[in-house]
Amino acid sequence: MEGLPDAAAFATRLKNTLIQYHSIEDDKWRVAKKVKDVTIWRKPSEEFNGYLFKAQGVIDDIVNSVIDHIRPGPYRLDWDSLMTSMDILEHFEENCCVMRYTTAGQLWNIISPREFVDFSYTVDYEDGLLSCGLSVDWSEQRPEFIRGFNHPCGWFCVPRKDNPQQSLLTGYIQTDLRGMIPQSAVDTAMHTV
Repeated sequence: MEGLPDAAAFATRLKNTLIQYHSIEDDKWRVAKKVKDVTIWRKPSEEFNGYLFKAQGVIDDIVNSVIDHIRPGPYRLDWDSLMTSMDILEHFEENCCVMRYTTAGQLWNIISPREFVDFSYTVDYEDGLLSCGLSVDWSEQRPEFIRGFNHPCGWFCVPRKDNPQQSLLTGYIQTDLRGMIPQSAVDTAMHTV
């Protein structure tokens, strides 16, 4: 998919999909895990034979700083211990790009290292920001990695009304790791994170 034909239209569709996820009624979700100030829910994905996960928690930082650690950029590698590399493959505008990132193998490399190529877009949302992504076809594939696929995913980050120095972070994740891993193992691992 090198060279998206219309990056702006692609970004708008992706944003609208995430807003639709964010509008799903609470009774459609099932709690998968709850620890301290973070809750993870899940519901069957409409995109693939797996789950759409919703994670929500409060972060003691302002919106822009939180999103800087999520969107493509130098801070992402600082906190994401599974990510081993990240490159911008194509840049469309300030907050819109195609990125490639790799993850380390897991369980003594029983789970092989993965590579993802995602369209990434960050946009204003209410009083905060939405950073969202979706895997795209990219012909160059490195043989030492299995190409995973992220269905529409993203993070809404808004300041808390009672304390603007804190942010409410709500994420939607639906990843197909592909390869020789049963989807049920992926789903179990996702809600234990």
